[in-house]
Amino acid sequence: MIKNFWNRFVEARATRASYNTLEKMTDRELQDIGVTRAEIKYRVFK
Repeated sequence: MIKNFWNRFVEARATRASYNTLEKMTDRELQDIGVTRAEIKYRVFK
């Protein structure tokens, strides 16, 4: 039970870190990796 909670906690932190990293990128950097600013939330939290 605690291990499951911990794993979900770690996964949530990694997801938020990915989201924050993409949000800090410029539009040009996002274009280089094939993501638009409008797609960030969808791609990270799907």
